[in-house]
Amino acid sequence: MASKVGDDPDSLMSLCTVFCLKNLRRTMCYSEGERNRLQLRPDVFLPGEICDRLVNVYMDLVHTDSDFEPQDGFFQLFSDPRSTRLTRLQLREDLVRDRDLEAIGKQDLMELHLTYCSRLTARGLRTLCSFKHSLLSLSLFGCSSVFFKKSGAPLAVGEDEDDLEERQQRHTVDLDFSFQGFNRLRLLNLGGLPAEVDVETLLRPLPALTSLDLSAVHLPRPAFLTQWRERLASLVLYNVELTEELIHTLLQMSRLRHLDISRENQRNSKFKMTRKILSSIVQSLVNLVSLDISGHIMLDNCTVPAFEDAVGRPSIEPCKSSIYPFQELKRPLQFLGLYNTTLCNVTHIPAYKVTGSKNEDQILNAIEAYTEQRPELAHRAINQLFDIARIQHCSQLLRALQLVITALKTHKYDKSIQVTGSAALFYLTNTEYRSDQSVRLRRQVIQVVLNGMEQYQEVTVQRNCCLTLCNFSIPEELEFQYHRVNLLLLKILEPARQDESIQRIAVHLCNALVCQVDNDHKEAVGKMGFVKTMLNLIQKKLLDRMCDQVMEFSWSALWNITDETPDNCQMFLECNGMNLFLDCLKEFPDKQELHRNMLGLLGNVAEVKALRPQLLTRQFITVFSELLDSKADGIEVSYNACGVLSHIMFDGSEVWTMEEPKRTYVMDKMWAAIQSWDVNSRRNINYRSFEPILRLLPQSGAPVSQHWATWALYNLVSVYPSKYCPLLIKEGGVILLQKVLELESSHQETKDMARKVMEHCENFKEDPMDTSS
Repeated sequence: MASKVGDDPDSLMSLCTVFCLKNLRRTMCYSEGERNRLQLRPDVFLPGEICDRLVNVYMDLVHTDSDFEPQDGFFQLFSDPRSTRLTRLQLREDLVRDRDLEAIGKQDLMELHLTYCSRLTARGLRTLCSFKHSLLSLSLFGCSSVFFKKSGAPLAVGEDEDDLEERQQRHTVDLDFSFQGFNRLRLLNLGGLPAEVDVETLLRPLPALTSLDLSAVHLPRPAFLTQWRERLASLVLYNVELTEELIHTLLQMSRLRHLDISRENQRNSKFKMTRKILSSIVQSLVNLVSLDISGHIMLDNCTVPAFEDAVGRPSIEPCKSSIYPFQELKRPLQFLGLYNTTLCNVTHIPAYKVTGSKNEDQILNAIEAYTEQRPELAHRAINQLFDIARIQHCSQLLRALQLVITALKTHKYDKSIQVTGSAALFYLTNTEYRSDQSVRLRRQVIQVVLNGMEQYQEVTVQRNCCLTLCNFSIPEELEFQYHRVNLLLLKILEPARQDESIQRIAVHLCNALVCQVDNDHKEAVGKMGFVKTMLNLIQKKLLDRMCDQVMEFSWSALWNITDETPDNCQMFLECNGMNLFLDCLKEFPDKQELHRNMLGLLGNVAEVKALRPQLLTRQFITVFSELLDSKADGIEVSYNACGVLSHIMFDGSEVWTMEEPKRTYVMDKMWAAIQSWDVNSRRNINYRSFEPILRLLPQSGAPVSQHWATWALYNLVSVYPSKYCPLLIKEGGVILLQKVLELESSHQETKDMARKVMEHCENFKEDPMDTSS
């Protein structure tokens, strides 16, 4: 049977890499000295491929796995090229420090990509000189701080230069650094280079460059670029102010295969793109296979008339191009960026891959092309994907999901990406698309959603993330992150006045997470403060005199989390739960669902022998007795009240020390209530085990408790035979029912019911096919 797309297992290399990084001291490292410093074992020798993977996956885990702690001195493990080899590294954001680059200074790095590394300084820049003999590709995108040396007070004794950041005030450009000697460097990305740095002087020692990215760099004298006209194959000038001089320079770069002169938008730009300029680019740069002019508004019309554009099926042949200048292309472009332009809306575009906003394919291409270094564009494109998933139908589901996941991982700290990305995930994971999604892919979605919840307390992100989690089978699909998701939800519910909609969704999720899970899970969640949090919510709703879904879900969640979990039942009593029960009963006398949930919870408390004395007060017994007459939610409230009393009666007459109400009076009311119930009632209840009921059967101290237990079994095996007959047989219930028949103290009515239960089980064993609807 074919597996779903995207469900391939992780490679052994990937699994081993993650395991080693999460268990460094148990695999390739040991601790040394008083400071517990991480050291590579002397018998470990690692080739370049493995070392590169270790560092790059380490960076990924730090940014995407909340359970993974950064290791102090990690980069020091790769300080000796005799035992470790590094060749290609991608490091990002503020995790990277100057000392990390210094630690790997002896390595022969060929590729070093630093992205948004805001904590690097000129000290780190000077360290790059260690790699000048080997470096082929260098990216300093968004690392403007490396071009400044920090002035301020000198280092205190024992103080690390990295720790000075808070108390240093002024920046001065580091004039000492030079690319002199970087003779092998071919690819350079200086995107976001500060205006204070003279780019012309900086680049002059690099005559052999073939690829240059100067995104958002100020170019007052662009003519200097012509020194690479015979070599440069790729030039990126995103958000660079275009001028006549710069266009004139570009037209001389005849070897260019990729040119990007796109903008985020046309605001504050004096330059206007014309048909003539576009034609000049096509005519002069005959080797172009990739062009990005996104964000430009065309000053004059350069598209064919509408009637001509509508002729025939969409074509990528240049001669049929709806955009006049591109009719002069020798062959279709591999890539054409038309995002945030009107040109993307025409029919015939001579390119294999186009970014734009006309259709799903263009939008996905835009997310793919711009996520890494242009989150402002990716955010806009994800918003458009959200509209497609919400209003229309997403036909490239797997690709869409993977692109959004990547964007959310890459820009964990970008609020706008987190808001639009989490909203898109909600629609991309709903029921309509579910059958096409693999377990692995859905787990990736859960991971990035939880990352977003951890990072942002902002209402929109929290709501989107909670809603997305509702698209999953709970608790099954969240089991692998069970502890983490419960902690996050409880944190959301902590504030005294949380947003109403988030509160409702979070309580619903909490309730679902503690339903149908084993007792270990319930006990663990109880220790996190689950019971106290739910009772606090109930207290707030009582103060507001409001019985809404939050109130009902909170009691339902308490009912679930106390099921067969004595510690949580005790917590409920210790946290003033019984008084809240009485207050809710008094404040909301007609709320049937509320009463059912509260009585279900108290049934769980009553099953714990050690806690029953706390229920044996005049006030509580009177309330339970009165609820025996309740017709709320069918028989549920009356049934649960009787269940609570049955467990109390089971402890015998000697524990009944109160004068009023009398034990015999309450028992008579219980008999009357049980006789009033229809044994064929369909139930709003779910038993995972009959053990609490079965323990009431073989006894003579409280025949009414025995009768309630027998009635409960009779009802359940009559109405739901396929579910409850096997459970009763498995747990030895038939043998215990036989003992009921043998006891003289058992009432005849109880014995008759016991026989019928046994007959049901016998018939089920003979014919297990259930034909009931």
